[in-house]
Amino acid sequence: MRKSLSDLIPIVTILYGAAGVASAVLIAGAAVTLSPRQAQALPAYAQQTGLHCGRCHLNSAGGGPNTAFGKAFAANGHKLPAKKKK
Repeated sequence: MRKSLSDLIPIVTILYGAAGVASAVLIAGAAVTLSPRQAQALPAYAQQTGLHCGRCHLNSAGGGPNTAFGKAFAANGHKLPAKKKK
């Protein structure tokens, strides 16, 4: 007696395999989508303020951690502090 393909591979096994593949794809997609990305310095701030990128960033080319001035600039809504009156 010949067995059909459905007798050799139960449908449940196929469904579990498909669910496993779908789960792996979903987890990989979520990892790529939700992974943190490095922040980039915006040249627009240098143009807006007339200051070199190194004024706000430890790296003189821009990007990366901020200096104390850069942190104050960010805390001030990305605006230069007002000049003090004498």
